[in-house]
Amino acid sequence: FFRTVAMIHPNETAAWKALVEHAKEARPHLRELLKDEARCSSMFLEHGNIVLDYSRQLATPKTMELLTKLAEECGVQQRIKDMYSGVKINVQEGRSVLHVALRAAKDTQIVVDGVDQVAEVHKVLDQIKTFSEKFRSGEWKGITGKSMKNVVAIGIGGSFLGPLFVHSALETYQPTQKACSGRKLHFLANIDPEDPCRALSGLDPEETLFIVVSKTFTTAETMLNARTIKAYIVEKLGMAAVPCHMVAVSTALAEVEKFGIDPKNAFGFWDWVGGRFSVASAVGVLPLSLHYGFDVVSEFLAGMRDIDDHFATAPFDKNIPVLMGLLANWNATFNGFYANALLPYCQALSKFAPHIQQVSMESNGKRVMVDGTCTEGSYQTGEVIFGEPGTNGQHSFYQLIHQGRLISCDFIGLAVGQQDVYLKGEPVSNHDELMCNFFAQADALACGKSPEELKAEGEKDDMIPHKTFPGDRPSLSLLLPKLGPFEVGQLLAMYEHRIAVQGCLWGINSFDQWGVQLGKVLANKVRKTLGAVRKDGKSVDEVSGEYNYSTKRMMGSYVKAIDAHMGGTKYSDVFENPFDYFSTGIEGAPADPKYPEMKKPKVSA
Repeated sequence: FFRTVAMIHPNETAAWKALVEHAKEARPHLRELLKDEARCSSMFLEHGNIVLDYSRQLATPKTMELLTKLAEECGVQQRIKDMYSGVKINVQEGRSVLHVALRAAKDTQIVVDGVDQVAEVHKVLDQIKTFSEKFRSGEWKGITGKSMKNVVAIGIGGSFLGPLFVHSALETYQPTQKACSGRKLHFLANIDPEDPCRALSGLDPEETLFIVVSKTFTTAETMLNARTIKAYIVEKLGMAAVPCHMVAVSTALAEVEKFGIDPKNAFGFWDWVGGRFSVASAVGVLPLSLHYGFDVVSEFLAGMRDIDDHFATAPFDKNIPVLMGLLANWNATFNGFYANALLPYCQALSKFAPHIQQVSMESNGKRVMVDGTCTEGSYQTGEVIFGEPGTNGQHSFYQLIHQGRLISCDFIGLAVGQQDVYLKGEPVSNHDELMCNFFAQADALACGKSPEELKAEGEKDDMIPHKTFPGDRPSLSLLLPKLGPFEVGQLLAMYEHRIAVQGCLWGINSFDQWGVQLGKVLANKVRKTLGAVRKDGKSVDEVSGEYNYSTKRMMGSYVKAIDAHMGGTKYSDVFENPFDYFSTGIEGAPADPKYPEMKKPKVSA
């Protein structure tokens, strides 16, 4: 299907056309469909100890039959085979899509351009294992001779969101809590100077290792932050400290060396893995191994591999990622549910939705098919992904999903929570209380509450419209046995593959991201303008002739506000020592007693 740009458009297939008509057909309300136990039983699927329940989807057996035909006619099976064998399905960039190779077993072979990519992956994994053991044992020391116990990973996009998600998922799991006892793992992504301030808060530079994650060592935001951190290290510990306090995840070894990092301490990855799929590469494996240990991360990779194998071999009607992708597109394309809420009833999954938001929206937020044909006017691709752990989300946006806009929902729950709390006298444990809401919310969305039910309960007539819940709102439920490294890997791989299936059904390339480029180009232009204003003392009007009125006016307001704040002080002289304020951390935090000489900025408020 993706081997050539010549392709069948999905909306021209017989299955697509049949689904368009099927979506118009009258069907029973979900509260009625849930009474059909044979239907419901057919919509449960188990893989190992994972249970998927999609009986609350707006689907009948006929729907599932048509969706399966759509997958067949769109070439989903061939797409999977091509991806796993290294065919360059990222047509526009001429690249393979091989994030599955990052977690493949050592004896697997995937040869691309004459090179076994899995063997190359395991060379880097072996390098990370050796380095992480040296780091965690205390053999790797800082410039002052102290052992390292803190890590700051500097990266943005997939180099940040994926590793942060995994870290957040593991830091309250009791076995991994013990593995990282006494250690800290922070992330630095945003070029907003508040972010390095937060990332450095509470860390002793003598005991901290910084990882710069940039494939080419040219990513603008990452490299600005890297230069900022390098200047901080030099200020606190001297230039000689850079090689032992900074390492890199990059393949641009010449640039790494030029920056001041020893190329021997650079961990590679490949152009066939996109940033949003890179958590299983050195991008995520290195910081996570330094913090939790390589064995923990190996369990995470094994969980991803388990779902990779399932996705590649299970028939469509027993394939969790395929079914999730089919149902997601049924909701988004044929039923008009433009948004999908990810609702994990597990606080440890608080960073899951932000990561999947990027994986999904950057992958499938496209307007043209692989052959360049515009989808606008025929159908739209992609979904708006958002979410929040339950029960927090219930007190935030559930009002809208119950009685407002139509939004599909994914409920994710655990049979066994990460922490055991049971208070004497309470009817259930704290985790049971959480899961009561997991079960209840799915039924509330599906069944709702009718005016007739309210009237039978004696509700006042004038309040019945306000308290009516229409229901008939689709959701699926995923139940995981627990949330350890293996299950975190399984969950992530499920959604990665679901998103790939969706892209195939839309006929788009899910593995490029041209939409992020234009803003970067325009930002370069603005940077030159502000540089001229700052360094040459020119006014915005003198250097902003190429901008429209609105941009020019807003830029002028920005410069005027900064000038007023600086009170005539030159931009380049804002701080007597621009790195002192990092050591105090977030504003209001106590100063580090080790650095009593810190000075406040000369500029007053």
